[in-house]
Amino acid sequence: MAIKVLILEDNPVARSFLCRVVRESFSDTLSITEAGDLESARKQISLTGGASGLHGVDPFKLILVDLELPDGNGMELLAELTQYPATKIVTTLYSDDDHLFPALQRGADGYLLKEDRFEVLVEELQKIVRGQPPLSPAIARRLLTHFRHGPRGDGRLLDSGFSTPQDFASTSAPVPIEKVVDHERLTPRETEVLTYLSKGFTIKEIASLMGIKWFTVNDHIKSIYKKLNVSSRAEAAVLATKQGLV
Repeated sequence: MAIKVLILEDNPVARSFLCRVVRESFSDTLSITEAGDLESARKQISLTGGASGLHGVDPFKLILVDLELPDGNGMELLAELTQYPATKIVTTLYSDDDHLFPALQRGADGYLLKEDRFEVLVEELQKIVRGQPPLSPAIARRLLTHFRHGPRGDGRLLDSGFSTPQDFASTSAPVPIEKVVDHERLTPRETEVLTYLSKGFTIKEIASLMGIKWFTVNDHIKSIYKKLNVSSRAEAAVLATKQGLV
């Protein structure tokens, strides 16, 4: 089955460029849907189960979101899709904090600059398979600078075990270790994924070991994070060990 991708971009030239980037980035069979405005994107998403993506219809697995659109801002769509089971990546020309951090806070899993070279964008998108956040080099540097010299002012870097941009964006204290209640218990498949994660395997390696698509592994990881109330690979591994889950 083809992996479904949605590209929300109002500029036809930029949209065509992003389609080429996506096709070059992944070896999987892809089904790419293009949308030029928020209304069109919402209509396509409604056909795949709506904002939750949980109504039995095959949802998009990757969504690229432009910010400035004819009928609104891509931030609106990100906020609507916080529960949607897809990897959501902002593709924009804006590299300032006023766009970057609100996008991450609204659930973006990556942030790419369309002005980057074709090869750079392909390389950054491929990081998804390796379990790394797709961030343009300039954005990665901005995040590091922010947390070295940001609001805390103590010059310390955050935990190096981050696996998503939300991990970078969070400055909260570690999640307290609590017993997982019955309805939040992991499925056998999720436990298997968590075991591999705890041993340091990448998403692509886990997919190969389990004989499943890497997007499916990504879905399992998101579910694990939600059930365990954690936001990084490091936190998940610590909690799994404490609770005897792996």
